[in-house]
Amino acid sequence: MSILSWDDFEDDSQKPAAPEHQPTPVEPQKAANPQVVPAAEQPQTHVAAAQPAATPRSGSANSTDSLARASASLEQLDVAPGLEELEMGAGRVQVDDKRMINCRADLNQLVPFKYEWAWQKYLDGCANHWMPQEINMNHDIALWKSENGLTEDERTIVMRSLGFFSTADSLVANNLVLAIYRHITNPECRQYILRQSFEEAIHTHAYQYCIESLGMNEGEVFNMYREVPSVARKAAWGLKYTQSLSDPTFKTGTPENDQILLRNLIAFYCVLEGIFFYCGFTQILSMGRRNKMNGVAEQFQYILRDESMHLNFGIDMINQIKIENPHLWTAEFQQEVIQMILEGTMLEIEYARDTMPRGVLGMNAGMMEEYLKFICNRRLSQLGLPEQFSGVTNPFAWMSEMMDLRKEKNFFETRVTDYQTGGALSW
Repeated sequence: MSILSWDDFEDDSQKPAAPEHQPTPVEPQKAANPQVVPAAEQPQTHVAAAQPAATPRSGSANSTDSLARASASLEQLDVAPGLEELEMGAGRVQVDDKRMINCRADLNQLVPFKYEWAWQKYLDGCANHWMPQEINMNHDIALWKSENGLTEDERTIVMRSLGFFSTADSLVANNLVLAIYRHITNPECRQYILRQSFEEAIHTHAYQYCIESLGMNEGEVFNMYREVPSVARKAAWGLKYTQSLSDPTFKTGTPENDQILLRNLIAFYCVLEGIFFYCGFTQILSMGRRNKMNGVAEQFQYILRDESMHLNFGIDMINQIKIENPHLWTAEFQQEVIQMILEGTMLEIEYARDTMPRGVLGMNAGMMEEYLKFICNRRLSQLGLPEQFSGVTNPFAWMSEMMDLRKEKNFFETRVTDYQTGGALSW
């Protein structure tokens, strides 16, 4: 018996038949039956009835039943329940149909863009892609294991930073996926939120990579947000703003619920990512400037670059919601937002004092307090709210350069290159 190839399924009407391979004519129903019975010896109706019993493949009957049930189910399919969400048959989406929240336009249609800035941030995020394993940790490992490599205060800073950030980015990612994404009703913004969620996963991976490379107690570090008061208070403050939104029954559409969503966005973008990260970032990056913990510092620099984009995206999104829903931005609500940002600033100052009881790395708690007040003023100004600390300045001007993508060093200069890209993998 010859083995069939794809060529055997070409149109045989254009080719002469090969006599030596001419099969004996059989009825179509008997084609799958190895015991071919001439039509003259057995009526077709009898063959059709007897065929399943003669077929040696035990699964064919079950397969036929499954197909029949699937076909019957599709015949009874009622598309009405999905029409409201999909809006099948509706006109094509127009730019003016799109809104940040409470939009009825089809969310599955990415274009036309209404918020070009959101799509550009998505593209910029993709262009900034990096992975933790690409960064060499040998210098850090040697320094961490050396008895005289770091002071106790410096070790505390590294431990506290990894302890807070290792769970903080997970909290942010959970909030994005479980709360924010389903309430933001603009597809280009959702596209960036998906990218941000992936970046938060990379950041958590980076902290795990640092912790594993340095041989730290993983349980101690990852559980620090429950055990160290200055870390736990920051985590608890952020979590209280996601409880309502993570409820699957929560829906926007009323002024009260829309303000709950707005509080969540301000808490996570302006405070958690816009204030809570800055003390730890400044401390670790200051180490890198002193040629200490270079691998950890390099990863924090790339994380800071990502987080700066997250912050800018979040503020743009919040301000757009304010423009489209001015009734939410009441005087009372503005005072509440000011208090939220002041609370976040006070918690971060508390964290700075805990991690820097003495001067270290060319800075002290007093300098960090002024820096955080400067950051607080900046966040308030970005939301169109009055600054609360007069006369404060930025004592760490070099941090501005760290956050300016145009001034950063070429990322590829320090990357490990002995890895395969997707197109070069051997499968």
